[in-house]
Amino acid sequence: MVFFDWDRSTLSQQALNTVKQAASAFKTRGSTRITTTGHTDTSGPEAYNMALSLRRANTVKDALVREGVPATAISVIGRGEAGLLVQTGDGVREPQNRRVEIVVDGMVQVPAIFKDPQSYCKALSDKWREYRTNRTDTRASAAIARCEAGDYQAGIPVLEDALIRADIPLPAPGFRWPGQPISPS
Repeated sequence: MVFFDWDRSTLSQQALNTVKQAASAFKTRGSTRITTTGHTDTSGPEAYNMALSLRRANTVKDALVREGVPATAISVIGRGEAGLLVQTGDGVREPQNRRVEIVVDGMVQVPAIFKDPQSYCKALSDKWREYRTNRTDTRASAAIARCEAGDYQAGIPVLEDALIRADIPLPAPGFRWPGQPISPS
């Protein structure tokens, strides 16, 4: 793990040493994958923190590439305020939560919510209903109806896109159906 100062995505000397160790482990093992998962504390807006967690994870990825790890071998995930190391209330600047976890050859833990498309579709619908703005989105409403009718393949992608467009966090931030990490384009 590497840790960050509040509202920053720059690496300290200690963090750079940790990145070097991870790159060395990757090369020594002949590994095929590294995952960098960024996190934030609970201070700041949730959407801002999601973007900050991705910046942090990408900063670690860039440092790994400078250490000789192929960029194509690195997955980047942003979790924002999800997955707190130290449980806090909202608005708390907890240094242990401002981090990037580096996993060499590890399996990305897919959130349990993806085990059942009906439950996932319901979670998306609930998120939309909870956070939606006053404007009507007929595509999202139609997608909710599709989910309720059991047509998950038609409803899930439309609801995910509607939430993302409205800057509403997905039920499992950093992942899209069927449990694939969101990779920045």
